Amino acid sequence: MANVLELRDVSFVRNGNRILDQLSWSVDEADRWVVLGPNGAGKSTILQLAAAATHPTSGTIDVLGERVGKVDVFELRTRIGLAATGLARRIPAAERVGDVVLTAAYAVTGRWHERYESLDLERAAEVMDAWDLAPLANRPFGTLSDGERKRVQIARAVMTDPELMLLDEPAGSLDLGARESLLASLEEYASSSLAPAIVMVTHHVEEIPPGFTHGMLLREGRIVAAGPLDSVLTDAHLTETFGLGLEVAHDGGRWSARATR
Repeated sequence: MANVLELRDVSFVRNGNRILDQLSWSVDEADRWVVLGPNGAGKSTILQLAAAATHPTSGTIDVLGERVGKVDVFELRTRIGLAATGLARRIPAAERVGDVVLTAAYAVTGRWHERYESLDLERAAEVMDAWDLAPLANRPFGTLSDGERKRVQIARAVMTDPELMLLDEPAGSLDLGARESLLASLEEYASSSLAPAIVMVTHHVEEIPPGFTHGMLLREGRIVAAGPLDSVLTDAHLTETFGLGLEVAHDGGRWSARATR
């Protein structure tokens, strides 16, 4: 298997604060990673680096075989699928759901004067159907529920057949029903042999879809543990990561954790 993402001795400093500290990590093309850690651990920063949306303070990053800093990032970003809250804020509230997904073909938010080929229209319809969005095609994005907006963001990221998929808290803020529905869709997507490598950030082990293969635990910009999920999601590792005694359980392909009594 080939690496689609590799960080070597990466540090990231913002306003004098060291958010990542000499972090080294790699993702293979068949991997489905989940990244967990407390607030401020550096999880979202890793996704921004992987998306070529920002550069490290030191160290090197290779994404899809290209060295960040020595490649046209605008071309590289078209090969990466990203679903994140920051993107949702840039989508015009009045934009139709169908157009939110379709405009991914030009990596823009909001229809303007682009011209789309029939293949683009067919692909958008196919993706919306796969993510249960077809009935919402003509709805304004601003009228959607949180769960519907999350689906639209992921469908937009899937639209261009990315070689690397990055998901920033896709189940965050969702109610129980919406969360479980979304995780079922993510499980189906991740299990496909056609799906790309996936990196998903979350705060909760309960939000890890079945079928994810690897995990990385972060605390204060450093890796506590990284590797196959079974070896990473242990009582000791989660306790160290979150600074609280935790017990982990795994049943039916799903994970859960609670404070020790």
